[in-house]
Amino acid sequence: MTYLLDTDSLSLLQQGHPKLVLEVDAHPRGVVRLPVIVVKEQIDGRSIAIGRAKTPDQLANAGGHYATAVAFFSRFPIVPMTEAAILRFHSLMKKKHNIGGNDLLIAATALESGATVVTRNLRDFGRVPGLLVIDWSI
Repeated sequence: MTYLLDTDSLSLLQQGHPKLVLEVDAHPRGVVRLPVIVVKEQIDGRSIAIGRAKTPDQLANAGGHYATAVAFFSRFPIVPMTEAAILRFHSLMKKKHNIGGNDLLIAATALESGATVVTRNLRDFGRVPGLLVIDWSI
């Protein structure tokens, strides 16, 4: 079994959420993975913070958060968006499950790779037929 962290779960893990840390640490290295769209979301957010920095201390702080995030990502395999996952994403979009685009990309990546999505957002991800989801934060 492999697991893909959604953006919220990754953020909680980075903040040291005790239950998420225990769950991730309980699995062999490589079993818990990051979808590339989750990495992109975090990199984009940190890039925006760098671009908005007005003072040297703001820039240093934003740059430090960027560097810390990139180093954190190295703990996990990053799962790319394959052509099959992108086609699955488009198919899911047409079915209008009322789920955000990035979450649908995570779902499509999980479905194509046979992984379970780790999320607190069981309601939205639960709308995707055949998708396995679990909440490690509770």
